[in-house]
Amino acid sequence: MPWRNKEASSPSPANPPLEALQSPSFRGNMADKLKDPSTLGFLEAAVKISHTSPDIPAEVQMSVKEHIMRHTRLQRQTTEPASSTRHTSFKRHLPRQMHVSSVDYGNELPPAAEQPTSIGRIKPELYKQKSVDGDDAKSEATKSCGKINFSLRYDYETETLIVRILKAFDLPAKDFCGSSDPYVKIYLLPDRKCKLQTRVHRKTLNPTFDENFHFPVPYEELADRKLHLSVFDFDRFSRHDMIGEVILDNLFEASDLSRETSIWKDIQYATSESVDLGEIMFSLCYLPTAGRLTLTVIKCRNLKAMDITGYSDPYVKVSLLCDGRRLKKKKTTIKKNTLNPVYNEAIIFDIPPENMDQVSLLISVMDYDRVGHNEIIGVCRVGINAEGLGRDHWNEMLAYPRKPIAHWHSLVEVKKSFKEWQGRAASFDSESSCPSPKPPPTP
Repeated sequence: MPWRNKEASSPSPANPPLEALQSPSFRGNMADKLKDPSTLGFLEAAVKISHTSPDIPAEVQMSVKEHIMRHTRLQRQTTEPASSTRHTSFKRHLPRQMHVSSVDYGNELPPAAEQPTSIGRIKPELYKQKSVDGDDAKSEATKSCGKINFSLRYDYETETLIVRILKAFDLPAKDFCGSSDPYVKIYLLPDRKCKLQTRVHRKTLNPTFDENFHFPVPYEELADRKLHLSVFDFDRFSRHDMIGEVILDNLFEASDLSRETSIWKDIQYATSESVDLGEIMFSLCYLPTAGRLTLTVIKCRNLKAMDITGYSDPYVKVSLLCDGRRLKKKKTTIKKNTLNPVYNEAIIFDIPPENMDQVSLLISVMDYDRVGHNEIIGVCRVGINAEGLGRDHWNEMLAYPRKPIAHWHSLVEVKKSFKEWQGRAASFDSESSCPSPKPPPTP
């Protein structure tokens, strides 16, 4: 056996010979050590070894015990560091010693195959989803909203294009009751100033209009014109909803203009951010010596229809404002059943020059109602603290005194005008209070 050859050839200095073990001094030392409890534990381990190898000498047993003790202490120190550094050492060596893909999942669950991460990779399914959404939006924009029937004819003697709106069929419902109040606006593009419209038909999805509209236009210009039909749902208390539109790009391809030809077209889905409320023209003139401001209401055009007849009964109300307070108000006469009223009426306010930078004018176009309350069609505002054309018109009036300055102003919703005015009213209060306009000095 190897250990016997090693012992016979060259005894180790740590292992004494057999004669030394049998000496009285060695036996005395051993007797003292046997009294130590730790030594008894070692001997019990040696006894177990002696059961498997009964012919192993005692010195070899001692050397084996010492070797096992040293190996056990060394292994325990290298695998179990001190408690103060155990956690830091584990965190430091974990990336090098442990791989997520090689973790033991146990006997019940097989290890999952390694999958590459999706960070920085393109996911085709996302683009596919977007394309589907885009297709839905496209189909929404191109879907039909019913049909409309109209005819075209050109009168060569009067050089007039006659558009006859006959009827509409299968319109979408816009009201809660499952119906609509449709009407049609007609433009001959690119001119949008000349806007004509049919009457409003109540609570129907299949209205019959049968109305004629005349557009004076030379025959040689017809090739550059487009017919635009916009179908709306009438709403008395809010903006009119746009149902859809039809655009006829080429009038000659669609119809033989020498005779009346009936045409059916699909109404294409369309949305309108805002329905035109119309425009108002007025002039401003200020006389500094007399302290007199004159606002002349000239006319309005393309006003929003407020009555079921497709027309309105408009009048103009002008309010003199200062620091959020209405000092005075004046109004024009009422024009019946028209969307393009002509007034030519002057409204005069007495304002001293020192108060001109503290006041503003709110111009409201109203619809007269004999039974209920009068409704606001739209408003505009002029003054030193107004925005856009309202401020420019005011400054131009001050720059050229005693000269009437006229401009067209677009009407806006009253809510938008009040928000704008409230945002600027705080600046008025922070600067100074506005006294009531003093009467002009008597000459």
